[in-house]
Amino acid sequence: MEIKLDDLTGAQVIALVGEHFQSMSAQSPAESMHALNLDGLKKPEITFWSVWDHNEIMGCGALKELGGQHGEIKSMRTSALHLRKGVAKRLLEHIIEEAKRRGYVRLSLETGSMESFQPAIKLYETLGFHYCEPFADYIEDPNSVFMTKEL
Repeated sequence: MEIKLDDLTGAQVIALVGEHFQSMSAQSPAESMHALNLDGLKKPEITFWSVWDHNEIMGCGALKELGGQHGEIKSMRTSALHLRKGVAKRLLEHIIEEAKRRGYVRLSLETGSMESFQPAIKLYETLGFHYCEPFADYIEDPNSVFMTKEL
């Protein structure tokens, strides 16, 4: 499993980001959907990584800078072919380490509150994230769960 900084131009990456965006759109009402499309992930405040097994994409994730000492996890997705292989955990650990390297003191995220998001929520809890109030531009929403971790 290799984690690579990614420029979002490869066909497999574009397909996985598209799958992620469509899946999030299907699971959340429009006003509660905060997933970024390909253009949204190309913003300068966002760093994007992909996870590979040789030439096959396994997953992806991003880190958005919210301020000098606060980051947000975005676009965590494991390919359906690689579920339950530790891809998300390994990538999340990588993002946490990068946030620490950058000098962030807090790392936060927003995810869905529906049953389908429970495996992700359990992973976040396992790695030390706890529930919090909405942060950045988010507002209280029954379809969202907000979590944070002090670094």
